[in-house]
Amino acid sequence: MIDIKKYAVVVAGGQGLRMGSAVPKQFLPLLGKPLLCYAIQAFAATIRGIEIILVLPTDQLNSAKTVLKSYLGNIHVTTVAGGATRYESVQNGLKKVNDDGVVFIHDGVRPLLSPDLIQRCYQQAIDRGSAIPVVPVTDSIRLVENGGSRAINREHLRIVQTPQTFMTNVILPAFAQPFDPSFTDEANVVEAFGTPVHLIDGALENIKVTTPEDMLIAETLLKASA
Repeated sequence: MIDIKKYAVVVAGGQGLRMGSAVPKQFLPLLGKPLLCYAIQAFAATIRGIEIILVLPTDQLNSAKTVLKSYLGNIHVTTVAGGATRYESVQNGLKKVNDDGVVFIHDGVRPLLSPDLIQRCYQQAIDRGSAIPVVPVTDSIRLVENGGSRAINREHLRIVQTPQTFMTNVILPAFAQPFDPSFTDEANVVEAFGTPVHLIDGALENIKVTTPEDMLIAETLLKASA
């Protein structure tokens, strides 16, 4: 890897409502370790010297310090308070990006992040400015509108994952623009700023944990890869 700064902004803003838990989902134990620790460890193990920025709701910052100290050892993590929207949370994390380089933006509840995906996203961001991991849609899809529905050709659809990865000169100016309710992810923000984004093959196992069923799937996949 070339000698430039590397950053990982890990966004973990969930409250665990769909998990049916009083504990925020990013702190739920997955095989004995809090969920958010997996992605942090993946970045630290794959990219030497990466600066990791963890974005959390304000009321979770103190809990996070205890978790990080207990489970991550000497991995240095900068914690940042998030905002009311994902856009604001990512924007707050990006304020800690002080030098030119590459920025990964990752969901803290995607614990099965592989070194291969990190490295491929990094290389494409260097080559093309951005790397947005996606996987094909395998189910039949219908669009519901005007009281009816119609089939959509799934060949033209992709499911978007993270880490969405960018050169700093692409992502930082985009997040200086005013918030718009249409912003759903970082790729959307960059496109709204007028910069095209570039897709890359994601990984089917790179699931986002939002329900108890997702947690069971993650446990199974982690045990299978051990």
